[in-house]
Amino acid sequence: MKLYSYLAKHTKLPEKSIANTVELLNQDCTVPFIARYRKEKTGKLDEVQIGAIVQFKAQFEAIEKRKLAILKAIEEQDALTDELKSKIQQADDLVTLEDIYLPFKKKRKTKAGTARKNGLEPLAKIIMAQNHAEIDYTASQYLNEQIQNEDEALEGARHIIAEWLNERISIRNQIRNQLERSAMLITKVISTKKDEEKAQKFRDYFDWSEALKRCPSHRFLAILRAENEGFIRVKIEIDDDYILSKIEDRILKSDNSCTPHIKIALQDAYKRLLFPSLSNELLKNAKEKADDEAIKVFSKNLKQLLLGAPLGEKRILAIDPGFRTGCKVVCLSAQGALEHNETIYPHAPQNKSIEAIKKISSLCDAYKIEAIAIGNGTASRETEHLVKRIHFKNPVEVYVVSEAGASIYSASKIARDEFPNYDVTVRGSVSIGRRLADPLAELVKIDAKSIGVGQYQHDVDQTKLQTSLDSVVESCVNSVGVNINTASIPLLSYVSGIGPKLAENIVAFRNENGPFLDRKMIKKVPRLGGKAFEQGVAFLRIKEAKNPLDDSAVHPESYGVVQKMAKDKKIPISDLIGNKTELQQIDLQKYCTDTVGLPTLKDIIDELEKPGLDRREKAKVFTFDQNVRSINDLREGQLLPGIVNNITNFGCFVDIGIKESGLIHVSNLSDSFVKDVNAHVSLNQQLIVKVLAVDIPRKRIQLKLHK
Repeated sequence: MKLYSYLAKHTKLPEKSIANTVELLNQDCTVPFIARYRKEKTGKLDEVQIGAIVQFKAQFEAIEKRKLAILKAIEEQDALTDELKSKIQQADDLVTLEDIYLPFKKKRKTKAGTARKNGLEPLAKIIMAQNHAEIDYTASQYLNEQIQNEDEALEGARHIIAEWLNERISIRNQIRNQLERSAMLITKVISTKKDEEKAQKFRDYFDWSEALKRCPSHRFLAILRAENEGFIRVKIEIDDDYILSKIEDRILKSDNSCTPHIKIALQDAYKRLLFPSLSNELLKNAKEKADDEAIKVFSKNLKQLLLGAPLGEKRILAIDPGFRTGCKVVCLSAQGALEHNETIYPHAPQNKSIEAIKKISSLCDAYKIEAIAIGNGTASRETEHLVKRIHFKNPVEVYVVSEAGASIYSASKIARDEFPNYDVTVRGSVSIGRRLADPLAELVKIDAKSIGVGQYQHDVDQTKLQTSLDSVVESCVNSVGVNINTASIPLLSYVSGIGPKLAENIVAFRNENGPFLDRKMIKKVPRLGGKAFEQGVAFLRIKEAKNPLDDSAVHPESYGVVQKMAKDKKIPISDLIGNKTELQQIDLQKYCTDTVGLPTLKDIIDELEKPGLDRREKAKVFTFDQNVRSINDLREGQLLPGIVNNITNFGCFVDIGIKESGLIHVSNLSDSFVKDVNAHVSLNQQLIVKVLAVDIPRKRIQLKLHK
């Protein structure tokens, strides 16, 4: 099996593009770099396509590694024939490989192994040949000290036959196919646990039955969680008689005294070996598919969240609301530096609202505040209401900001390193303010699983989840670009080719030598070699640099092309940038070379037309219904403003300004069939919803998207 043909089969991409992409990957090029700056080599593959090549390349390498291990193990048993070797080498998936290897696996003590030691394998072969009319008489010839009678001999032979049937690939595949088509997922509540309070959220699955292939990923993961927490038992059921009859049709050649023994052996093999093994394999595969689906949803949500609308460089007053412990207030500079912090107590039990209003007003004047960010946790609505009563001397916009993950950040090493002299409450407030200014720059400091935009993130494969989320963060960071003179270590670490250690070196160099003046200066960072520079430099921006291209996505390797364009136009580069009329008149064919083709040249023109353009929208002020403060204020039929704060395959959750988010089920997103929830709503989208139902005891709110 060849790598390129394997990748072409699974990705459906041209083999030439695959070969060139693999070559670049083997040269330690990153996915963002390849997708953006090597389009000529890849045939314009995007990040998703290149990511698929990375994924299936790793899969191929795992299969090849397993093949070598299996070949070695069988060779050590002196059992490797040319035919067997060829079968192993031609296998293109792990299931087939393991089926081939199954007869050669070292087994613990088994019934079949004991029977072989007792000399019963020849008897088993005679039975399987199915041409002996007097098998009881034949069995009598295999009696010895361990085998006292014919029944024991026949029983031992059947154990050997059962093992053979278990190892027969055609039978295993037949059962696999039947399980995939017809397996039922059955759950049963554990009677001693069903009345526990924690069990109530799983009560829909106390006695559940459903075709496994029709069970959506979110429901399957919920059922597995209920099982893991000890509230239900889960099993797979299938029509055993039907599958046994089909296998009998395959293996029985005659009807004589051997036939009943083969049937008994088959039933034993099926019940004891085949069904337990293959049903577990089915559940494992279903779990992997559900994991992949959940991770895909999580990744989509994370991308939307990271690319959420930034307010930009504004002077921000951030408030982390609270009742008894007060509201933590911080004032941030336009660059996010902490300038002031204190605590106010406008709510119960202190109720110092007048004093709090005066304090906020004076802080806004003193620090020239342009926007206020209020965390959306406890006491958020009360604090928002208080702030909106204030008459500011200068215009101040008020935003409610998600607190998800702020407490994780505030207790992290990153936060302690940033603010060693402040406690977690101050750090949390700073995080709220900074994520209004730039969600991407702040959220990269928080473990993505803690941001709250997924479901079952702690139930899925953690390695696979982390790999996917890291890829999303890397993609978002590089698509936006990073100001190297202001970026934090966590943000820089996601830049193509940089990583955590070089990010630390960049910040240390910046602190010691002052801001970077041009991209060439980046080469002076300790341990930042030529490959890292090549991969990362175009994603690093330098504001107000002498060369304006240093604040663009144009790679330094293409500066010469831009200089030639400007020279031909007889204008300086600075006059070419943003000059749409001049740029659109350039004949790109004139600048094509062996290494720079039309895809790169078109990207350069697009970048020069809008240099350093931030693809994200700008933050918008949003106001919740001021008459709704808790779930008790909701009524069926109400129309309310809301913000989408989570998306799943079965619908989306909407923040309507109270503690509980409401659910717009997929059936209530549109009057027509909804295939993809993301096609109808996006994370942080502002919309109007209609209240359909309110279940106060279970704290559930059903909503409908209002057109």
